[in-house]
Amino acid sequence: MLSGLAWLALEVKYLDRAVEFYREHLDLPLRRKDGREAALGAGETDLLLRRPAGVPRGGLHTHYAFSCPADAYDEWWDRLSGDFDLHEETFGDVRSLYFYDTEGNCVEVMGCGAPEGPQRGGEAAERDQGSEPAITGLMEVVLEVEDLARAEEFYTALGMEIVDQGDRRKRTRLTAGPFDLELWEPHLGLADARGGVHVDLGAYVDDPEAAADAVWGRADRIEDLDSGAVRVRDPDGHYLTFVGE
Repeated sequence: MLSGLAWLALEVKYLDRAVEFYREHLDLPLRRKDGREAALGAGETDLLLRRPAGVPRGGLHTHYAFSCPADAYDEWWDRLSGDFDLHEETFGDVRSLYFYDTEGNCVEVMGCGAPEGPQRGGEAAERDQGSEPAITGLMEVVLEVEDLARAEEFYTALGMEIVDQGDRRKRTRLTAGPFDLELWEPHLGLADARGGVHVDLGAYVDDPEAAADAVWGRADRIEDLDSGAVRVRDPDGHYLTFVGE
């Protein structure tokens, strides 16, 4: 049902400083900017940096992961290690580095290959010879939840599949194919990361109304937007907007 991640919104105190951070350190292109919000590009997904001037707000202390081609991972390590005390984890033959942005969000860059085919965001995944290594997408977001079983029911109703669970039930990983969500009860994870609170996500779907119907009775709020999208609030206060493809 969820076919892609349209946006992840993060709350920032100082918009210009946050935009400069992501453009300088990760080369994310600026897609648009106004007095409250800036949109930076990560493949098909917008990373929204948003001042706290309305609802929905952006997420606080959110852990999330960008993807990069596996053969560009070492370039990212070399580039970022000069400015940050990087933490590294290995998952099979996949490597990830972790560091923190200006607002205390834990940013992960995972070397997992370039996505196949064209992307909605318009940026090509390929790199010209001699160009900087490219961020190719935003592939994972971690949400803090109060009741893990309740949160699992909400997101599996949207067609997400549980693919991994913590031994002591502090976390659950779900996938929609193009991106993953991790649901965390409050705790410190790898690199002392935390799940985000009041996170605002956008997801591409075939039919926004059908997606909202799937969580009818589970969502705290359902709202039709003028754009034709439907915005819901999950039981933990996270916003999820269904955007037609």
